[in-house]
Amino acid sequence: MVDFNKVTAIDFHTHAEEPCNTCRDDGYNEFQAGMAKYFRNPAGAKGMLPTVQDTAAYYRERNIAAVIFPVDAERETGFRRYSNEEVAGLCAENDDILIPFASVDPHKGKAGAREVKRLVREFGVRGFKFHPTMQGFYPNDREACYTVLEACAEEGVITLFHTGQTGVGSGMKGGMGMRLKYSNPMYLDDVAVDFPDMPIVLAHPSFPWTEEGLAVCQHKPNVYYDMSGWSPKYFPEIFVKYANSILKKKMLFGSDWPAITPDRWLADFEAAPFKDEVRPLILKENALRILGEAADG
Repeated sequence: MVDFNKVTAIDFHTHAEEPCNTCRDDGYNEFQAGMAKYFRNPAGAKGMLPTVQDTAAYYRERNIAAVIFPVDAERETGFRRYSNEEVAGLCAENDDILIPFASVDPHKGKAGAREVKRLVREFGVRGFKFHPTMQGFYPNDREACYTVLEACAEEGVITLFHTGQTGVGSGMKGGMGMRLKYSNPMYLDDVAVDFPDMPIVLAHPSFPWTEEGLAVCQHKPNVYYDMSGWSPKYFPEIFVKYANSILKKKMLFGSDWPAITPDRWLADFEAAPFKDEVRPLILKENALRILGEAADG
């Protein structure tokens, strides 16, 4: 298990990409190349995607723990998902550094709810990643997704929702069918009301709805923010202002690996105008609180 006393930080947002050198679905290489262009990062170009083992080695070398997950978006993208069980198994092999999350398309209803419960009870999964734009749903659509969210709440796990614009499909014809409207964080206000005891994490600064996200995070005690997907030097001024003040205990370090590396994120974070007393909260202490871990591990 992760020794939280020893790690210097907890990256709350890393992706388990498909294993290298496997047969990919039609259009997948173009999708990854588009992501690489958007983030100005070679990951994804010419098959250069890190495996979960690669990710563990990278983070172990830097003494940073990492929350890691695949994304189940088969229904909208046609790309086969990376098995939750396989990712959880790889996390178990690297449990000194990796914290297993999973992903279930909420449209799977009762079958998805059973998968959530099984992954938590048999594989030790700590939370679930949802991507409203990639999975094609409004988070507050009770009929479409509440059966799966109810299972998450019953199991006492964390839910992490993509918010705001996405690099997925950016610059591609028709945006690869991705609809940005689903990822307005205001829809998660309803989720926070309906599941008041379920920890909810808003992923990314929620552009162009940053202020809506900040409002939801401030108003609802069970809502947190991960700061992934953007270099800190590009954070909106109001986002930094809230992180330095009323939301200082709700902000979580996240990189969006492999699109953005923690090396880059942390270097830019060091140069950004965050208060000295706030930095350790963002890098580690807030994540410990939401993960329910004692400071002594």
